Amino acid sequence: KYYPPDFDPAKIPKLKLPKDRQYVVRLMAPFNMRCKTCGEYIYKGKKFNARKETVQNEAYLGLPIFRFYIKCTRCLAEITFKTDPENTDYTMEHGATRNFQAEKLLEEEEKRLQKEREEEELNNPMKVLENRTKDSKLEMEVLENLQELKELNQCQANVDFEAMLKQYKELEEEQRHKEQE
Repeated sequence: KYYPPDFDPAKIPKLKLPKDRQYVVRLMAPFNMRCKTCGEYIYKGKKFNARKETVQNEAYLGLPIFRFYIKCTRCLAEITFKTDPENTDYTMEHGATRNFQAEKLLEEEEKRLQKEREEEELNNPMKVLENRTKDSKLEMEVLENLQELKELNQCQANVDFEAMLKQYKELEEEQRHKEQE
């Protein structure tokens, strides 16, 4: 590009954009959902041209929360969802319902089992002892397996070929001396 000698970049006016500006982005549906107006299923991974905006007055630990607007593939009804950085997920706002999600149910089940175990341990001191012994046995087994793997790797890694060749040559020389004697 040509810049004339009297060019002054300070004279170029600054572009002032609003804070709640919407951008058009190409994204994939982050979860399975079903449109509330027509009942169309939208599967995870379906590509959309979406409008993205920063949600005003909402942030999580300094991270901005974004809202996405997509249109149903059949009836063109607007569906909105936003990011949920607290749970590393997305939350459905309106226009559709979120379908079954197995990972979330698994996490909830694990939390429930952990809570039950803690409550049981509070009431029963023998259960605390049993759980501790189970945990320590499991930990010992894991450590033994890890130690075995380390030993195997060490045996394979510590092969000194030079020493082996030297030892082989010494054995050959000893055999020659014996033969000569």
